[in-house]
This record gives sequence, structure tokens and C-alpha cells, in this order.
Amino acid sequence: MEATQRDGGAQSPTPHVVMLPSPGMGHLIPLLEFAKRLLFLHRFTVTFAIPSGDPPSKAQISILSSLPSGIDYVFLPPVNFHDLPKDTKAGVFIVLAVARSLPSFRDLFKSMVANTNLVALVVDQFGTDAFDVAREFNVSPYIFFPCAAMTLSFLLRLPEFDETVAGEYRELPEPIRLSGCAPIPGKDLAGPFHDRENDAYKLFLHNAKRYALADGIFLNSFPELEPGAIKALLEEESRKPLVHPVGPLVQIDSSGSEEGAECLKWLEEQPHGSVLFVSFGSGGALSSDQINELALGLEMSGHRFIWVVRSPSDEAANASFFSVHSQNDPLSFLPEGFLEGTRGRSVVVPSWAPQAQILSHSSTGGFLSHCGWNSTLESVVYGVPLIAWPLYAEQKMNAILLTEDIKAALRPKINEESGLIEKEEIAEVVKELFEGEDGKRVRAKMEELKDAAVRVLGEDGSSSTLSEVVQKWKRKISG
Repeated sequence: MEATQRDGGAQSPTPHVVMLPSPGMGHLIPLLEFAKRLLFLHRFTVTFAIPSGDPPSKAQISILSSLPSGIDYVFLPPVNFHDLPKDTKAGVFIVLAVARSLPSFRDLFKSMVANTNLVALVVDQFGTDAFDVAREFNVSPYIFFPCAAMTLSFLLRLPEFDETVAGEYRELPEPIRLSGCAPIPGKDLAGPFHDRENDAYKLFLHNAKRYALADGIFLNSFPELEPGAIKALLEEESRKPLVHPVGPLVQIDSSGSEEGAECLKWLEEQPHGSVLFVSFGSGGALSSDQINELALGLEMSGHRFIWVVRSPSDEAANASFFSVHSQNDPLSFLPEGFLEGTRGRSVVVPSWAPQAQILSHSSTGGFLSHCGWNSTLESVVYGVPLIAWPLYAEQKMNAILLTEDIKAALRPKINEESGLIEKEEIAEVVKELFEGEDGKRVRAKMEELKDAAVRVLGEDGSSSTLSEVVQKWKRKISG
């Protein structure tokens, strides 16, 4: 029996969308927010098909179990990675988790075609292999791109670069120039683009070549944030698919916990705009030496802070990507005397804190961030200026965007000899953010962007571009 909905006394079929996120909370969360917008503003229903190589994490289960009625989810059977070598890059696992789930995904999709008014499949940037399933059943495939317009611009041109650029991108004598974007040094591209022989690069290229097969790309950004890049994307009329800016989509609510309650209670007692929030996202990890320097730098700065500490990794900056909670107690890696020396002006919590609630709090005056796009958008929505500390993925590109193009962030310098951002540099950049002229400048810019985000999220804003696609989808089932 077809689902219907009441609208002014008349009944109309309820359109349904299937969403296929790749593994990782950073990929799932913005898609969930996109689904909520379809549900609450346009009365669609949504089913998530979730691939994985591991059992679902507590964080994943928590966020999925709190979804509103109208958004369902199905965990696809875990896929096997036993054939992959131990040094396999995270990007390979992500893409293969989707590709190896396609047989079970096809079965689910077939039943959705039979039992719902299915109008579209939406995948993220790693899921284009699923387009074949959508086309088999004559369903339109779309990409939800959860990163910056600058990153999308690069990936849309990657097939061209792959054919025309000799050697490694990281060795290019000149930066890469994209329409409407700040120049990008080759060494600041995401890790998979540093070795063109690696499987991770080949899988990124494979997906990038298939972007042209999508009926459209939903971009989690907005024109006021990236005016040059988005203008260029929208003006390239000859290029398909069409790009629809639908951002900023951020997680407004964070689930509560005892650690979260402690942070928020402490924030209530601090002066307005006085606290620096320090977090490297759900996947970021520092080396043990860098944790030591960061701790000493925060102490030297004299400013208040909340720090979400993760256990160190001396192997990879994305070591925490597939694990929300690390094996060891992260606080045991802090320098001796640090907790005592900063008591009263700091809260240090292991692994997790309610980021959206902290950033939205009036006592928060800065965010030392890895520059993941979700975190960047949250900073913009809440008007919190940034200290950019990129670790992996496209974060160095985001840092260039934030510091050189938008000018809404400060960035500490790395000591080229040690490979570390040293304590004196950390203390200096924190002081500059809260006390200096550059700090005032980025703070004012973030306030301006916050106001723009509010306008965009209103009915007449750029995120209303979603309505055009929604009307197209509704026409498919209204006959």
C-alpha cells in the first residue's frame, strides 16, 4: 500500500529517498541533517542504508536511535576487509565498504522501489558505485557533497588533472588554481593525492570520474561563505551535473552525557567570549610530542579552555577515524602537573564533548579546530572564530580557505625541523585570537558570516534551492 500524507484535506503520495552514507560519523551527520530538512520542510520520508566493516559504534547507534519518525535506517551486513594489507589507507576502506556492500544494498533498494514512492538515491562523495543500482531501477542518483565548494571544484577537475599533469601533484612548482578559489599548493592537497600509484588515489579518481553521472550535486556550503568558488560552479553551464548549494547543514543538537553536563555547567560560570574550545574532531589524533606541546602552550597562554583529548597516535593523523573511543585513557598522556596547573580555568575531557552546545554557548570565544568541514560550518553558524590546525583529508585545503580566502581563522606555524607546532607558537596564537588586532579581525568576519548563515537558512536564502529539486521529485509521483 502506498504511503500518503494529508495536505489541506487532500491526500498526496509521500515521496521517499534512499541515502547511502560512507563509513564515518563525519559523513553520516550532515546527511542526517539533510534528511531532516527533507522530512520537516518538504514532508518526504527517508531510509538510510548504512555500510560498514565493523559493528556500529555507540555514537552511531545513539544518533540513529534518536531520529524522528519518517527517517529509518538499515545496517547493511558488515563487509570483510581481511584481504587488505595492514598499511591500507583509510580512504580505501571507506570506498570499498560501499562497493562491497552493493549486493545487499541492491536487495534493499529493490524492496524500496516496490514498497515506497522512491524518487531519488543520494550518496556521498565516496558512493558513486551505487549509481548503477539506481539506474537499473530507473531512479535518479544524486551526490550529497559534505565538504567545501573548493574541494568539489578540485574533484570535478581531477580527471583532467590526472591526464594533463605529469608527476606527483605535491611536487608541482606552482600552486593549483581553481576558478574562484585561493591557490592550493600541491603539498596541501589531501593525503590520497600525494601518491598517484596508491589505491586510495585511484579510488578517489574512480569516484570523481563518475560525478558526471549524477543528476545533481547537493553542496553543504553557501554563496556568502565561498562566493568565488560557488559562483564559478554555478556559472559553468556546460558542465553537468548541476550544483545545488544547500548549506549550512549542521548538527544543532548534541546528545547529553555526564562529560557534556560538566563542560556546560563550567561554561555557565565563565565570562562572555572567554573560553577556547580545543577539539580535533571524531577522527583526529596528535602525536604524543604534539600533545605535550599543545598542553604546555595552552597553559602558557593564560586563557580559559575546554580540551577534548584523544590518545596519541605516532602513526597517522586520522588514527581515530573508525573509533570514537580510544583504547587508553587519553588524560594519562598529558604532561605531569598540567591538570593541576590549569585547574580552575580549564576542563579537560577524554574523547568526546557536546561540540554544538559548546560552540553555541556565549562563553565560548574561539575554536582550535582540525578544520573538518562539519566543524567549520558549526563555527560559522555560531559565529566562533577559528584557530586552524588541519590534520588529514581535505583539512589543509579548508585551512587555506579559512585563513587566506575567507580570513576567518588564524593559523599557527609548524617548526619545519621538529615537524611540531611548538608551545610558544601555540600560546602566541591563542593570545592573538583573544587579545590582538588579527583576533578582532577574524572575530568580526565570523560575526558577518554568522549573520549570512541566518539569512541563508531563512525561507528566501540559498538553501531554498533545495525546493526546486524537491518539486521536480514530487512531479515524478504525482503523474
